[in-house]
Amino acid sequence: MNKGCKYGTHRVVEPKGTLPQPALKIDNNMEIYDNELLIDVITLNIDSASYTQIKGVCNAEAMKMKEMILSIVKERGKMQNPVTGSGGMLIGTIKEIGQNFPDKSLKVGDKIATLVSLSLTPLRIDQIIHLDPSSDQVDIDGQAILFESGLYAVLPTDIPEKLSLAALDVAGAPAQVERLVKKGDKVCIIGGGGKSGVLCCYEAMKQAGPEGKVIVVEYSKENAQRIIDMNLATEVIVADATNVMDIYHKVTAIVGEDGCDVVINNVNVPSTEMSSILITKDEGLVYFFSMATSFTKAALGAEGVGKDITLIMGNGYAKGHANLTLNILRESKPIRELFERLYV
Repeated sequence: MNKGCKYGTHRVVEPKGTLPQPALKIDNNMEIYDNELLIDVITLNIDSASYTQIKGVCNAEAMKMKEMILSIVKERGKMQNPVTGSGGMLIGTIKEIGQNFPDKSLKVGDKIATLVSLSLTPLRIDQIIHLDPSSDQVDIDGQAILFESGLYAVLPTDIPEKLSLAALDVAGAPAQVERLVKKGDKVCIIGGGGKSGVLCCYEAMKQAGPEGKVIVVEYSKENAQRIIDMNLATEVIVADATNVMDIYHKVTAIVGEDGCDVVINNVNVPSTEMSSILITKDEGLVYFFSMATSFTKAALGAEGVGKDITLIMGNGYAKGHANLTLNILRESKPIRELFERLYV
């Protein structure tokens, strides 16, 4: 076996000298290096912002969506949406283990979920077996490579594979909420009715406690009703998060002109940065989990309205995020039942 770089730079085709994630093209030859895993892929969970963009361009036509996904992977050697820049994650079975892969507890046949983005994962798709425009989980026949530095989780035996995949795809979000929200905080979760939003709501209610307040802003009436039915927020607002002043007036009518201590943005469409920023109190914090976020709009927008706040760009990894997120499914019967309806 050839010796590989810990960070996968040996797979970069263009441009040389960069890492696999920002690279325009990587080598998806499935002959492994000494520090890699070869995975027989079962299902891709495509990032929500990416899937929404693909769905929109293809008018929700499954065949066109399949063709677009295949063309992206053929061109880039990985599933990285050229518009959003984001990827997703996968589940699969270990086919081969490089002799110098550091984790010696893994064995061929183990089922794992990768916890690094498809935007940096060498991927080959032989066939798309199933694609439903309403679900961002895509069943394929293909293979993928995990680098030595790549994160992963062995799939639990008490939670179905696709349910685990759905939760682990957004595990960084509730893990960051657990870190950021304190007892008594006023929290607003924008896009709270989606997959990551529901998990964030649960964790925010848990951390803020009865002294705190959790407000959800959700575009979909159906998704908003889910939050109400599951008692995952103290207040639910049905509104368009791109309408900045409408969001500002509706949220501050609840929390007061000072605004929220913490705002979590999970929206999968662009131009919601200023809605998040305006409703945050001075020296408060906004966590942008959404891959549709523009750093430029957020940073310059906060400056433009004189907001001294902390802006955190979404990092899909936080220590312990996999266990924390899977435990939400174990602790909350309503959330588990919702995810089973949507993803199993």
